[in-house]
Amino acid sequence: MKRKLLFLAIIMQSTFLTFGQTKDIQYKDGVQVLSGISVKPAKPLKNNPGVLILPAWMGIDEHAKDSANKLAALGYNTFIADIYGADQRPKNFNEAGQKAGYFKKNIKEYQTRIQLALDELIKQGANPDDIVVIGYCFGGTGAIEAARTNMKVKGIVSFHGGLGRDETRTIETIIPKVLIQHGADDPYESKDEIEKFQNEMRTAKADWQMTYYANAVHSFTDKNAGNDNSKGAAYNEKAEKRSWEAMLTFLKEVLL
Repeated sequence: MKRKLLFLAIIMQSTFLTFGQTKDIQYKDGVQVLSGISVKPAKPLKNNPGVLILPAWMGIDEHAKDSANKLAALGYNTFIADIYGADQRPKNFNEAGQKAGYFKKNIKEYQTRIQLALDELIKQGANPDDIVVIGYCFGGTGAIEAARTNMKVKGIVSFHGGLGRDETRTIETIIPKVLIQHGADDPYESKDEIEKFQNEMRTAKADWQMTYYANAVHSFTDKNAGNDNSKGAAYNEKAEKRSWEAMLTFLKEVLL
């Protein structure tokens, strides 16, 4: 029994040393209580760079947590944003679609929730001058919004995020660097919308990149998305690994 306890203690200590300290953080948007997750690295990189993670439409999920842990293991301060609220998490895809749709329509509220999470990342020790925002699906849309509104970040990475923009909005010069990770066969982004996005980046004089991944559809980084491309959303192991490495290269370029 003692040996088992000692073994478990060693495993727990090893996990802590690898990933760092994970902590639930409560913060507020007015009266709405939000609950994000901070993961502090055991060995922070020089200058304490930070990565804000915006989850997909179901809210804080295992995919976002896994990304936070892997980035913390590399020395990045990470924070997973709570966009919906501690008592507003969707129970199913239908609710997720409704809640994500609300924030896409009421974009200023989405921007506010992103900024509040960014503030929390800084409170948890990230250098306010060395931050990148990454996001998945709905969160990828949010990452692009962080660039469009010139939040004080060095860059953004969108994984299979929505690219659309209300065309009545004025296109401002974009300061953060932009990396778009896109499934080449994603049925949710039309050629017209992609073209308009790329023209937006040109008009905004952004430093941007857009990478297409072969045989990949929506949600290609999410292992829980299944493997049936015909459904429009599916996991693609090769695209996930390639896009992760592309993001790490981007982080080194803009933060280190």
